[in-house]
Amino acid sequence: MIWFKRVLGSLGALLLVAAGVAGVYVYRAFPALDGELQAAGLAAPVTVARDGSDLTHIKAQSPHDAWFSLGYVHAQERGWQLEFNRRVMHGELSEAFGPATLDTDKLLRTLGIMQAAELQWQNLPAEGRDALQAYSDGINAFYESSSQALSPEFHILGIKPGGSSGKAWTPQDSVGWSLMMALDLGGNWGTEFARLSAARVVGGAQLQQLFPPYPGESPASSVDFAKLYAGLGVYRTVVQGATKTIADPARISGAEGLFDAQKPEKMLSALASGINDWAGGLGVVDGKGSNNWVVSGTHSTSGKPLLANDPHLALSAPAIWYFARLQAPAGKAAGGSAAPAIDAIGATLPGLPFVVLGRTSKVAWTFTNTNPDVQDLYLEQINPANPRQYRVPAAGGEQAWADFKVREEIIKIKGQPDLRLAVRESRHGPVLSDAQKSHTDLLDTSKYVIALRWSALEADNKTVLAGIRANQAQSVDELLAAFASHHSPMQNLVAADVDGNVSFKAVGKMPLRKPGNDILGMAPSPGWDARYDWTGWVPYEQTPQTGKAAIDAKGWLSTANQRITPPGYPIFMGQDWTVPYRYDRIEQLLAATPKHDMASMQKIQGDQLSLATVRLLPFLQKTLQQTPGQPLAGAITRAMQGFDGTMRADQAAPLVFAAWADELTRSVVGGKLGPGLFKALYGKRNFRSTIEDIMERDDADWCGAGGCAAQSAAALERAVTRLQSDYGPDVSQWTWGRAHYALSAHKPFGNVPLLARFFDVRVPTGGDTFTVNVGQYWSNDEKTPFASRHAASLRALYDLADMENSRFIYQTGQSGLVFSGRYSDMRDGWAAVQYRPLQMNPAAMAHQLTLRP
Repeated sequence: MIWFKRVLGSLGALLLVAAGVAGVYVYRAFPALDGELQAAGLAAPVTVARDGSDLTHIKAQSPHDAWFSLGYVHAQERGWQLEFNRRVMHGELSEAFGPATLDTDKLLRTLGIMQAAELQWQNLPAEGRDALQAYSDGINAFYESSSQALSPEFHILGIKPGGSSGKAWTPQDSVGWSLMMALDLGGNWGTEFARLSAARVVGGAQLQQLFPPYPGESPASSVDFAKLYAGLGVYRTVVQGATKTIADPARISGAEGLFDAQKPEKMLSALASGINDWAGGLGVVDGKGSNNWVVSGTHSTSGKPLLANDPHLALSAPAIWYFARLQAPAGKAAGGSAAPAIDAIGATLPGLPFVVLGRTSKVAWTFTNTNPDVQDLYLEQINPANPRQYRVPAAGGEQAWADFKVREEIIKIKGQPDLRLAVRESRHGPVLSDAQKSHTDLLDTSKYVIALRWSALEADNKTVLAGIRANQAQSVDELLAAFASHHSPMQNLVAADVDGNVSFKAVGKMPLRKPGNDILGMAPSPGWDARYDWTGWVPYEQTPQTGKAAIDAKGWLSTANQRITPPGYPIFMGQDWTVPYRYDRIEQLLAATPKHDMASMQKIQGDQLSLATVRLLPFLQKTLQQTPGQPLAGAITRAMQGFDGTMRADQAAPLVFAAWADELTRSVVGGKLGPGLFKALYGKRNFRSTIEDIMERDDADWCGAGGCAAQSAAALERAVTRLQSDYGPDVSQWTWGRAHYALSAHKPFGNVPLLARFFDVRVPTGGDTFTVNVGQYWSNDEKTPFASRHAASLRALYDLADMENSRFIYQTGQSGLVFSGRYSDMRDGWAAVQYRPLQMNPAAMAHQLTLRP
């Protein structure tokens, strides 16, 4: 008994020691929000205060010190986010995660993100280089001088900021991060490759039906792609497996794999699955979008403009945004260049030294994705006599050959020898086929490979310069001048100032294509034919725009990723615009109120009526009337009564509809494409327009001999069986919010349930892919097919009659530290479409820190 008591006492003492150590660590991991800290590199003291909205106010005595301090604060609050993003764009994930992320690293190295960033950095004027250098110095100063403990991600994975490079951040990394944003938002190479893939299975009219043109328009290209590619002989004789490129997304549960020292590769594979899923979705813009609109003073109660924005991005924890104010008088940057005064407040991106979306004291601005076609894929024909060469244009139709440019990349792999990767480039750009398994599964790569031309990789990309200059603007005209430097991705800028000026402008670079180009970037083009080459760029003054007079006359202007080119616009910008359901609904709501105020703007941002559901709903209602024998038919019919397409979180009808539409798409489109191709294409691409058109035509070629009514009935039967299995027999418990919760997943711990329960942020939400209050879900996810993955990454409202009445919210919180109460404290307010004040002069500050040289 004495021995037993001693053992218990020893164990208790050890537990107390362990708890004490853990407590000390947690305490040391919190950032200092009050007091003073030393930060070598500052020229003068800087005040860093947090207000009641938890918005960070940085007040410096020079722009250099403001940029430096923002870098310091980002490292304080979002250190892991910076490190993870740095590893992604450098293609250095495998150094931490082993071979599980090798394909993603190969793709990023092949794209040459950091090679392009280096060239663009060198071409920046001094004002751009000085800002990025100051910001980078601030991040590194934090790691060099702060006693704050690293966040748990670093310790769990056993890595340090900067990895083997030893440098947490460089100015080139900021340029690279702007390219990564362009990669996520400004690409359609996946759609081009999808047409190439599908053209092997369906051709002619059915290919156009599978990827329909924008409503009311004819297909941009009349080329028969199936005939073109078959004639060229581009396809492999046998396609091995599905064309999906992502790793097996199987997840592990509980502690299995996390603490099992004999199977560390299982944990790393689970952690990597979400990363690889992201990489597999690059080049697909379906479902990605945003809303913004401006109400002119002629249509507002105050007589001054109102402005709204909710950019739709992948939800993550921590959020992609960090809200801050930067304030500094004019001065000299460290490099000696003149630095105008800055005073801007709004959403910053960890990795960049400026307010990306927000306002100054006199002007506010918003973005949505323009979605022009700025990526073209090219089939490069391999020289059969010399595989190091590819075919290039030659006079008279003769064959001419050129050598691929080749560079070597060395990828460090945890637990394995380094990999030496040979990256090829053609005259168009990087050869994606060397890094995309889907390409090698489909193509006969002994004859053809695919290269990418992408506008963002051009050496003249000075997008970061536009962001820096925007923070200095005090009017709409100054803002438009600042964004003349914006390159990629092209954005729909909608802005307003306190003098009542309003404007829309598509800002960014867009390629010009030759008149003889009959493919127009809709699918991969023969790279040896010069008519498919780009000829230059659309001048800034010629990109689509709408000025004050036209907006005042109508009363408002809105964009929601719809086709923004006016009638008669002479330049081809693309065909694959977002279907205009969100735009049409915003227009309805703006027109319905004679005079708008902040309350009506809030109501529009919270709207959950899905016009896409309204269009397809009659087919489900008809099916319900014809299937009374289903055991749950009565309960489902009652749940559907009064359902008008409003995707409310507390109702069962939206879930029944979503499950039926999913099952219908799987049987109709999947039945035509086959399981492998359908699995590769479906998920982030929803084929809703395809299904709508098929059902309205009652198209037997797609639905089969039994017709579309039979397909609908069978889809409903499968949907009910599935919902009953997942949620039980009580239909009243099948609420949309239970299935359609907003999932802000941590990178990478969201893929390990034991960690995800702490690091992920979840909240039930309504809406769907097509509602103003958007909630895009990925139907191909086996575990969470209806979880909202893409939604309003922030909401902002700007009152130009009283700029201090402006408001914001986003879905997690300012802190990136999972222990912190500030990690997810905005979640519930965001879900309820509530806001926090966005004020330059709040009544009081909750915390105040001084950074000293």
